[in-house]
Amino acid sequence: MSRVRDLLDRQVAESFVGRTEELCSLRELLTDEGPVVAHLHGIAGIGKSRLLGAFAHSARAEGATVVRLDCRGIEPTEAGFLSELAMANGGTLGSAEEIAARLGRVGAKVIVALDTYEVFRLMDTWLRQVFLPMVPDNVRFVLCGREAPVTAWLSDPGWHGLFRSIRLESLEQRDAAELLSRAGVAIEDAQYLAGICHGHPLALTLAASMRRSEPIALTAGMAQRVVEEFSRLFLTDITDPQTRRALEAASVVRRVTLPILGAMLPDASPQDAQERIRMLPFVQPDRDGLHIHDAVREAIAATLRADNPQQYHSYRRSAYRYFMTELRGAPSSDLWRYTADLLYLLENQLVREAFFPSSGQEYSVEPARIEDGQAIVDTIDRHEPSVTAAYLKRWWREAPETFAVARDRNGSVAGFYCVFDPNSVPGRLCGEDPVTRAWLNHLDGQPLPRQQRALFLRRWLSVQDGEAPSPVQAACWVDVKRKYLELRPNLRRVYLTLRDLDPYAAAATKLGFRVLAEAGGDGYHTAMLDFGPSSVDGWLARLVAAELGVEEDGLLDCAARELVLNGRRIGLTKLEFGVMEYLHRRAGEAVPRSSLLASVWEQSYDGGGNVVDVVVRGLRKKLGEKASLIQTVHGVGYRLRREDTSTKTS
Repeated sequence: MSRVRDLLDRQVAESFVGRTEELCSLRELLTDEGPVVAHLHGIAGIGKSRLLGAFAHSARAEGATVVRLDCRGIEPTEAGFLSELAMANGGTLGSAEEIAARLGRVGAKVIVALDTYEVFRLMDTWLRQVFLPMVPDNVRFVLCGREAPVTAWLSDPGWHGLFRSIRLESLEQRDAAELLSRAGVAIEDAQYLAGICHGHPLALTLAASMRRSEPIALTAGMAQRVVEEFSRLFLTDITDPQTRRALEAASVVRRVTLPILGAMLPDASPQDAQERIRMLPFVQPDRDGLHIHDAVREAIAATLRADNPQQYHSYRRSAYRYFMTELRGAPSSDLWRYTADLLYLLENQLVREAFFPSSGQEYSVEPARIEDGQAIVDTIDRHEPSVTAAYLKRWWREAPETFAVARDRNGSVAGFYCVFDPNSVPGRLCGEDPVTRAWLNHLDGQPLPRQQRALFLRRWLSVQDGEAPSPVQAACWVDVKRKYLELRPNLRRVYLTLRDLDPYAAAATKLGFRVLAEAGGDGYHTAMLDFGPSSVDGWLARLVAAELGVEEDGLLDCAARELVLNGRRIGLTKLEFGVMEYLHRRAGEAVPRSSLLASVWEQSYDGGGNVVDVVVRGLRKKLGEKASLIQTVHGVGYRLRREDTSTKTS
């Protein structure tokens, strides 16, 4: 039985124009002598997904099995990728080796296509070094995204002859004119528009969709600029206010679903709005919802933000409240979907770039190898005082697995970082290093609940710039964010050390880092980020809430650790906040006393004592007229009833 994706690929193939050379290059994946991995890349709207669809249709016609995944819906972790691949193959989740072996059994020739790969760059090193080498030799991969491949694919001798980079350029003039002609554009108009659009497929599609009686007044320019202008003209051409409103609302979110539209357009029919959006030429359906092409979505959102900032922020706040409601009740398998939705609402580029890099990395980051030792030691000696250098070099000698290196396009070490969970390394190493000993002392004074963990970022150094901001430092920090995701929902704190705080102070403060005076010394400063009981997801939610200027449900401000009641703020003790935050993240659920004790008090529940009840009584007193929001569930514990927000305005 055909799937919708297969039908879409067939339709794309039938309407496909040009790209003969690129399609032939991809078809070599179907031969035994061809490459194992092809990286298809080009600017937004250049036609990568259409070419991928045409290739998928062609490959299936020759008997290949094609597994096409959209990286926008995959959590960028090993577990997230393996889960998605296992689901696509109809199998159960297993180890990487088991899933790789199963992949080879689904067909004589198997093509795995990872679309919108630019949002999956956090996993590039793991795919290249770990997963792809273990797949059977009848499996081929296509990585399809905006950015060119990281240099490691080209510099690693092991991939020579097995990897191919395919850059997609604009359509030739005759192919561009044919595309417009097939869309019903008159020949004389097609030639004019083809010249303006520079053969850019998305611009051509937008131009063909605008049925204007008068000529389009647009001068030739850069292809991406033309897309932006055509997007705005397309929006202007929409005379139906309902379609325009639906498109503008959809432009502020990552994906479009009925519930999301219902949250942003409460006085409209979400099904009608979704159908209006679905009919647009730059919208692609997916199991995650409808996706408006990024280039068009960004242009329409920018126009809305400039023309009607109040409405723009209203849509974002409404979407935020919906995502937060879903996030609290989401199973672990869906957690990333709503976290990614929140990240797309965030305009803080520092955070968005860390999880979804928008530009290619000049440096690839990967686990350090023994032969990297001399470069690491030389870098330490170059930038660290002799006393502190000795401790850092000892970490390399006795725990090299805690090091990762950034490599330049020649494969040389350009920098490194050292990071670890203190529970995963020898205790004597942490205890004898003054920096990590200070961090352990801080953890002893402010202990974490049993199931929550800390991450020690012991040091990062660039060969040329030391700890100072640099492209090497940026590449290392992006890789650290991958560890954030891998360790959630148990990651609670991150500790790091710096000699010079000033270059990072403004950004770090905005992200929630604070300097620990008691954990410094020897010319170094310690900065610590506490994500809160809800780990990375809760931290990101608070960043979005702060940017949007909204209170989380108007009840609990997690960043300030205060209740918010009718504009009044009421401070909470450590235990009160812990209990309230735990209930708040599980609003609507019955929470056992044992869970509260384990998470907030770090105790095992033995049926005795009333410490939880005492704290709940204090919370109810502070809640005043809203005390009934905390309900007693007899024989179990407590439940935080969701507030009725139907009368609230955004």
